[in-house]
Amino acid sequence: MARAGSRVSRVLMTGPLAPYADAYGAELRRRGYTALSTVNELRQVGRLSAWLAVTGKTAEDLSAERVEEFLGHQREQGRHRASWSRPGLVCMVEVLRSLGVIDAEQPAPEVSAQERLLQSFERYLLVERGLAEGTVHGYVEHARRFLAGLDNEGGLGSLSAADVTSAVLHESAAVSVATTQNFVAGLKSFLRFCFVEGLVARDVSEAALAITGRRRSCLPRGISAADAKALVASCDRRSTLGRRDYALVVILLRLGLRRSEVAGLRLDDIDWRAGELVVRGKGARQDRLPLPADVGEAIAAYLRRGRPQTDRREVFLRARAPHGPIAPGTVASTVRRACRRAGIAEVGSHRLRHTVACEMVAAGVPLVEIAQVLRHHSLQSTAVYARVDLDRLRQLAAPWPGGEQ
Repeated sequence: MARAGSRVSRVLMTGPLAPYADAYGAELRRRGYTALSTVNELRQVGRLSAWLAVTGKTAEDLSAERVEEFLGHQREQGRHRASWSRPGLVCMVEVLRSLGVIDAEQPAPEVSAQERLLQSFERYLLVERGLAEGTVHGYVEHARRFLAGLDNEGGLGSLSAADVTSAVLHESAAVSVATTQNFVAGLKSFLRFCFVEGLVARDVSEAALAITGRRRSCLPRGISAADAKALVASCDRRSTLGRRDYALVVILLRLGLRRSEVAGLRLDDIDWRAGELVVRGKGARQDRLPLPADVGEAIAAYLRRGRPQTDRREVFLRARAPHGPIAPGTVASTVRRACRRAGIAEVGSHRLRHTVACEMVAAGVPLVEIAQVLRHHSLQSTAVYARVDLDRLRQLAAPWPGGEQ
């Protein structure tokens, strides 16, 4: 009886990239691509090579910018997103760079004075203020929008309080109250930075007045014990992806970590002998938490029979090649996917953090200890969970005038 032939076939490549096809295929396999995925990536690079030939380009002309041009060409041709991969094309650029075909360092584009200022502001926020990367990105974008909207001819040198107030009013007319409040916070920080650097004659940050608005005050909401159990049970621990999902969900439900903290967890952060875990939180803060037995077992099972073989030090990696670290958004999507499997209402990963806090409140744990577990900088952040203890709140409520005693 004849054997079934393999669906994986050799790719015949033409054009300027053809001489480097073997080196590219070897690099793909080294990065963990399967045989079929390697063939698909080679086919994509074959289309890139043909496009370079048609446009009169050589392998030496390939760069990240040229890759983006090719992807634009793919979209214009109506090729579906599933048939092209930016990481695979960037890998080809890196192979050519390692072979010396293209320069190891591409010439840096000309940076405007405004961009240099924003880069300096970004370094200040990261190094001096120790803010989280997400917060820094938001503040820099707010500063960029403020600079773009400046109408005065003198720029920052002739900045006045009226310019700052006008920018806040313009922002508040276009976006929500919460977004405007974030804009004001970023703008204040930027203006203080400009004053410290001597870019403005006086500190006009106070001209960015606080924005107030009605905001519905909701009780912190966790999920029920039954839903939490269903989430954990929905993870198929017989598969590699299921073992990763199980470990992520258990960590969120037991330790109440933020999604960025889970994604940033490294192998060196786990002290197996001491039973402790180092959590890298907001503002470059590092805290040691006890490692519960079930969390340790879930992580160990994933490391032994689910994590791709790689020299990466991050604990949780992408299930598909290239096997880089997962993004914080992957943690959130994992929780939502588990909710759909479990047949419960979809929630975000932060709701599991609320769940941990609500369970501790129900167990009578003092707010100070809850703050230590959640790693809050201020007890004011933890005090919001005091409202979930409805029985105690009812004892404090005064009777309604004229109501039944």
